Amino acid sequence: MCGEHHEHEHVHEHEHKKIKCSCGGGAAGGGIWCLGFVGAVIYYIQNAVGFWDGVVGFLKALVWPAFLVYQLLEFLAK
Repeated sequence: MCGEHHEHEHVHEHEHKKIKCSCGGGAAGGGIWCLGFVGAVIYYIQNAVGFWDGVVGFLKALVWPAFLVYQLLEFLAK
């Protein structure tokens, strides 16, 4: 059902709650996140001094959008 490019709601009679299924429109954001993740992993791994620095760098790469937004908001607050 989610192959169509519109939003719809499913209502299950036994649960009495609505589940919203949003279809389409997310592929570009996922691609940008993936490219950012790869770039962040390369950056953090290259700058790692030891094994655990590399592990922390990998974990930071998973949440790179949070760092980006934080730095952007700090810059805009100046």
